[in-house]
Amino acid sequence: MLSAQADRVMALGEWEERWRKDQTGWHRPHVNKMLESNIEKVLDGRKGVKFFFPLCGKALDMKWLADMGHSVVGVEIAEKAIKQFFEESNMTYSEETVSALPGAKVYKSSERNISLYQCDLYNFSSAIEGQFGGIWDRGSLVAINPRDRQKYAALITSLMDKDCRYLLDTLLYNPEVYKGPPFFCARRASTKSIWEEL
Repeated sequence: MLSAQADRVMALGEWEERWRKDQTGWHRPHVNKMLESNIEKVLDGRKGVKFFFPLCGKALDMKWLADMGHSVVGVEIAEKAIKQFFEESNMTYSEETVSALPGAKVYKSSERNISLYQCDLYNFSSAIEGQFGGIWDRGSLVAINPRDRQKYAALITSLMDKDCRYLLDTLLYNPEVYKGPPFFCARRASTKSIWEEL
């Protein structure tokens, strides 16, 4: 079934354009229910977990976790999404260039431990922020181009600390009917088998 979308490609500029035009039907104005119901499993008794949000948009989940005492690092291509996150959350923030990522910026909250990088996801690495104890992928895997899934899996794996917990939300539908994005991901019983398939 994946062959129906194998050659489908979304350029970074197309995502930025969707944010510019407010065509962001994937954004939810509340904390994700899947994250809420699984947070204890993700935390596994740990405090002060460092979370990574690939293609973070302006997800309210980031503030929710920061309010619980965790730190959050996100990556997003659309500057508008990042600025809206801080403004809509009533947070002051600073903006800096990132010497290790030419052309990238990082936006850091003044009150909470949130850093959002405006850059291509594939230019981000553990050299920038280290590794993470938690990764929440609410819509990243289904947004990336299907042909980039191996590259995506390699990046996410490289960002995982030894005790990392990864929570992934995907969609099931008939890819013969809808081209995406979001892109179809086969359902598997475990994270390990998801990565094996990719």
